[in-house]
Amino acid sequence: MIPIAETLLDWYACHGRHDLPWRQNRDPYQLWLAEIMLQQTQVESAKPYYARFLQALPNWQALAAAPQDRVLALWSGLGYYARARNAQRAAQEVVTRFGGHFPNTLEAAVTLPGVGRSTAAAVLASAYGQRQAILDANARRVLIRSHAIEADPKVSATQQWLWTLASALTPEDAHGYNQAIQDLGALICTPRQPRCTACPLVNRCLAHAQGRSHALPVTVNKAPKPQRCAFFLLVVDTEGQILLEKRPDSGIWGGLWCLPQAASDGGAFPILCSDTLHPLEDTPAVRQSLQAAWSRRLGLNLQLKALEEEQQHVFTHFQLRFRCVHARVLGSAVADSSATLRWYRPADALTQGLPTPVRRILRDRSGGC
Repeated sequence: MIPIAETLLDWYACHGRHDLPWRQNRDPYQLWLAEIMLQQTQVESAKPYYARFLQALPNWQALAAAPQDRVLALWSGLGYYARARNAQRAAQEVVTRFGGHFPNTLEAAVTLPGVGRSTAAAVLASAYGQRQAILDANARRVLIRSHAIEADPKVSATQQWLWTLASALTPEDAHGYNQAIQDLGALICTPRQPRCTACPLVNRCLAHAQGRSHALPVTVNKAPKPQRCAFFLLVVDTEGQILLEKRPDSGIWGGLWCLPQAASDGGAFPILCSDTLHPLEDTPAVRQSLQAAWSRRLGLNLQLKALEEEQQHVFTHFQLRFRCVHARVLGSAVADSSATLRWYRPADALTQGLPTPVRRILRDRSGGC
């Protein structure tokens, strides 16, 4: 085990990101919110969302009581929307189970929705001054390289060893140390092209001594992402309103408002597809199937118009290929607004919680789908 705490703390005092908005106080709610937003999201991307979210929902009680649509609208564009739903559930549990205070033990904190061991430890160390080790992606990478750990970091045994190492290396000033090791991983010991010559640990880093900084952590070859395909319906009524459909709380884009979707056979969204098949082709049979499926499900008499060019959106576990279909409502009959179907004026639609591809479609509507 290589002692690194003192060196890291000295480096952090001079080079750390002390100006980050969530480092300006020790408020548990603000620290927790930042930790949730920074899961799977880069710091610069999270900053504006963090500021808007705090301004609108400044404490546990406000988040717990907010309409889900409001929470998702504030989160819209940040991705990984289960984080937003879990965040609201966590706030509700903090209010009802813990009297409006973030629990002060690791065992209790990890029972909150969306709060894992590292997230809980980061909040406890910074808010309550506890000696709690973290193991986020940045900290894990620093430990793997400094100790030349060649095992797959995703394997359970490796994770257990890394937690043991992290706990042993974390000093009493866990708050400062945790921020220091995060910043070193984010600024110096980066995933690609680590800046070893600027690293305060360069003289004690085993990976650097072995000339293997770029090779660690080891990566396991990933299988190609499966592809899924769908059509999005952009239908406008006689008053110029756009129809949106609320997604189920679970699954893809859970709880968000979306353009109605369908597969080329009129079935559920999205279907698996491959390069050898062409489920997004514009053919009379496809148009007829889509029109019948949407008319039946939405209760509308539709006329499909243009099909725009194929677009793509990448998820963690698959790639979505989609085309946007323009349509108009025939006659005066329109679908009634309901809990899951609602007509919006274009400007109002953009204020809702929308998936990124749908937001892009609506913003670009004046120039095509």
